[in-house]
Amino acid sequence: MWVKTMQQARRLVKIVIGFTLLLIGMIMWFTPGPGTAAIIGGLVLLAAEFVWARRLLDRLKKTGVQIRDSFRSKNSATKPGPEQPQPE
Repeated sequence: MWVKTMQQARRLVKIVIGFTLLLIGMIMWFTPGPGTAAIIGGLVLLAAEFVWARRLLDRLKKTGVQIRDSFRSKNSATKPGPEQPQPE
C-alpha cells in the first residue's frame, strides 16, 4: 500500500508542476522570460501522464524539425558552392 501511495504522490507532483510550468510559460510570453522553454518543460512533464500532452509535444517537435529544415535549405541555396574551373 505504501508503494502505491508514493507512486500516486509522485504522479500528482508531476501533474501539478507540469500545469504550473504551462501557466508560467503562457504568462512569460507576454512578460520577459523564457516562455517557450517553460511551456515545453511543462509539456514534457505532462506527456508522461497524459496522451494529449504527448501528442502536442510530438506535433511541436515535428513543426520544429520542419522549420529547421526550411532554414537549412534556404541557407544552402544562398551559400556559394565550390568554384568550378572555367572552361578555356
